[in-house]
Amino acid sequence: MRLTPSHFGLCVRDLDRSLRFWCDGLGFARAERFEVGDEFGAALEVEGRVACVSQFIRKDALAIELLAYRSPGAIGEASLRRNQIGFTHFSLYVDDVGAAAQHLVGCGGKLLPATHVENAGIELMFVEDPDGVRVELMRSKQDA
Repeated sequence: MRLTPSHFGLCVRDLDRSLRFWCDGLGFARAERFEVGDEFGAALEVEGRVACVSQFIRKDALAIELLAYRSPGAIGEASLRRNQIGFTHFSLYVDDVGAAAQHLVGCGGKLLPATHVENAGIELMFVEDPDGVRVELMRSKQDA
């Protein structure tokens, strides 16, 4: 059986705000964009009329699909804990955790200073994207 990774999807409240964070902040590039309607309602498991923009962003081999629903609209909240079932965070290696975190704050992210940890040769901290999705910034002290 062939299994080739394609992408993962994130539902967002405001596409422009999310593009600023993920593209300007994290270096992803805009890629394919699709208008999605009722024809995909069953596959998306969304009831009622569906009107959605599917905006792909890419960095190297990684693709993320940002889904911005006009109808029926985005609902719910992102995971607040790493022990909550489902997608908990997206992790990146960076050269400087503090500088990367401040850059992301300037691109619409929210700093979570209580998550800053330096232990066992690793430094890490989490930042929220504009919708609360956790992004982990990590640096190995061996690489310093």
